[in-house]
Amino acid sequence: MLIATWNVNSLNARLSYVLDWLGEVAVDVLCMQETKLTDSGFPALEFQRIGYEAAHFGQGRWNGVAIVSKVGLEAVHPGFEDDAEPDPDARILWATCGDVRFGSVYVPNGREVGHAQFRYKIRWLERLRADLDLNYEPAEPLVVCGDWNIAPEDIDVWDPQAFEGSTHVTEEERAALAAVRDWGLVDVFRRRYPAAGLFSYWDYRAGDFHQHRGMRIDYILASRALAERSVSDLVDRNARKNRDGNKPSDHAPVLALFADD
Repeated sequence: MLIATWNVNSLNARLSYVLDWLGEVAVDVLCMQETKLTDSGFPALEFQRIGYEAAHFGQGRWNGVAIVSKVGLEAVHPGFEDDAEPDPDARILWATCGDVRFGSVYVPNGREVGHAQFRYKIRWLERLRADLDLNYEPAEPLVVCGDWNIAPEDIDVWDPQAFEGSTHVTEEERAALAAVRDWGLVDVFRRRYPAAGLFSYWDYRAGDFHQHRGMRIDYILASRALAERSVSDLVDRNARKNRDGNKPSDHAPVLALFADD
């Protein structure tokens, strides 16, 4: 099973990019974030036309997550799978594709350290960990992937000093992310590629992409049993390049290939 995660930064603006990319790469499952669409506005028929079932959880101008699959799409659940009050934002979508349970996540940005949105970010990650504890077992084939808005280590940013005092790199955010991983999830890309300088996001400003000033904030976390089946992992930087004069997303797709049992 070949899977990918991609923050598309407005599916309405990037639909031709995504459809062309799927035609070229033909992943089995694609998890998307920041679709910025309502559910009624999601182009499910466009994905169906090229052989993908689709599920979407959106709220319009902000956020929005989706899963499209060529290997089945069942047990779809928007939001956290608990009995608490629904999250006010459309940031997590669950579905079963083939024999794997997927969570497509768009973790809150946090805005700035100490902001109310920063506290929300930490609580959101704590709720995700509780969701995993409540509903799943680490021995299950499970993938939680998406835009995590956290660089797990200093090697995941182009210059750690440039991010001092900013969100995405604080010890509190990293500890909250580590608690999610400690449930029994493996960052398959980082396990395969331990070197610095491998990124998935580059700001549009100041030529950051061409200057290689990026961050690794998009990743695929797989349960340990599934991670052992990971045979290839990569970031598709070509999808971050301009195509036919159109601006791409500021994120690149991250892919992982899992062998059969």
